[in-house]
Amino acid sequence: MPAPTLYSQLANHYLHAIEAGTLRCGDRMPSVRTLMERHTVSLSTALQACRHLESRGVLEARPRSGYFVRPRQQAALAPMKEPGAALPDPAQYVGIHQRVSAIIAKSQQSPVAINLAGACGAPELYPTEALQTAMIRALRGNPGLLGRPGPPTPNGDPGFRAAIAKNALWARVTLSADEIIVTHGCIEALNLALRAVTQPGDVVAVESPTFFGLLQILESLGLRALEIPSSPQTGISLEALELAAQSYNDIKAVVVVPNLQNPLGSVMPDRHKEDLVHWCEAQRIPLIEDDTYSALGDADTPLSALKAWDRTGNVIHCASLHKTLAPGMRLGWISAGKWHARVEMLKYAQSRSNESLPQIAVAEFMASGAYERHLRRLRTSLRRQREQVSAAIASYFPAGTRLSQPPGGLALWVEMPGKRSSESLFHAALQAGIRIAPGLMFSNSKRFDHYLRISCGSLYSRELEQGIRKLAGLVEALPHTD
Repeated sequence: MPAPTLYSQLANHYLHAIEAGTLRCGDRMPSVRTLMERHTVSLSTALQACRHLESRGVLEARPRSGYFVRPRQQAALAPMKEPGAALPDPAQYVGIHQRVSAIIAKSQQSPVAINLAGACGAPELYPTEALQTAMIRALRGNPGLLGRPGPPTPNGDPGFRAAIAKNALWARVTLSADEIIVTHGCIEALNLALRAVTQPGDVVAVESPTFFGLLQILESLGLRALEIPSSPQTGISLEALELAAQSYNDIKAVVVVPNLQNPLGSVMPDRHKEDLVHWCEAQRIPLIEDDTYSALGDADTPLSALKAWDRTGNVIHCASLHKTLAPGMRLGWISAGKWHARVEMLKYAQSRSNESLPQIAVAEFMASGAYERHLRRLRTSLRRQREQVSAAIASYFPAGTRLSQPPGGLALWVEMPGKRSSESLFHAALQAGIRIAPGLMFSNSKRFDHYLRISCGSLYSRELEQGIRKLAGLVEALPHTD
């Protein structure tokens, strides 16, 4: 075998440095002159080494700037497959609360250095100082605010509801402030929506997989979940939903996240949204929309809400600012359509009106134009963080790993090869100081035990990359179960 050429030796030296994380994505490669001096090689050898790494997709040349480490190629990661023509699971009383509570309790009891579980951005991504200033101004302008029981109307501060109604126009939704009821986050909005249209024992169709918090709500209300197969690209399967309606003529509600679904990250095409709205209207089945994530889409053009196609009040629109503006404020809202009066009564009986101070402060912040500027910065940061986490997963996870590539949002949905157990990985990762969200949290069955939801909300760092690399090693060590 011929001896390796000098340029290939030099190229391999820097390839190993990149694979070890010494040089990371975006780092500048030493200049050609520096390579010549540091390694005592000719100009030709230094150039050949850089061009060799460029041809392998490791480096990229930037005009007048030199060579930079580029994101690792994604060829090792197969795209997430579309589900086949699967039938929905039988409707069943949800039994997930104990499983989820045990996972959350275990997570909170174990100290972690790397948190890949949460679906929320890092504190640095939110305009906390501006919101604090807005709160101080609100208190100065309303000196008796903390001594009063709540907003002048039980449905929330008029200024805040007007700001929400104006902002909804971007998602093609036309609402008046009077059609909005302020809630304690989207979780309370979903609770109110389900209580308004169901009774204990009723069947509710949900996406599969779906947010575990929704499954907990269904269980707490004594409802039966009918899990409908969903695509990482287009969301809930309308074909499977129609099949389910033929088997269950007593579906009392459909609950979906049309934009950047949690955990899949899917976005329903507009035609898909319109068809779903019209089908639910024709079947007289209330359609409950969780629109928490739509403002986190990569494009500046807003994603349309299901409510945009609602002409009969059959869509109950639920949303919040928890992910987009202020995780420390549980500010949500609901527009309940034909069930407005029922939800208004349930809200008053359940929790009374929300506190005035955060509503007044946020209304001022949104009216100033600062909210749109913040969202543009947030979307840019989250897109970069998702790309970096994706590149790390491509670099370190075992061959055969599949990954969703959502057009926005806070998380990635990852399928481990060999049907490795996410429950086993959860416990092993905690012992290594890493917190993850195992796939079995997102369904009442164990169908998604070989999946993970990986958060991209934390600022990317060398420590985070090393945590992903360590997690990949734990995945590799798990036994295959297929």
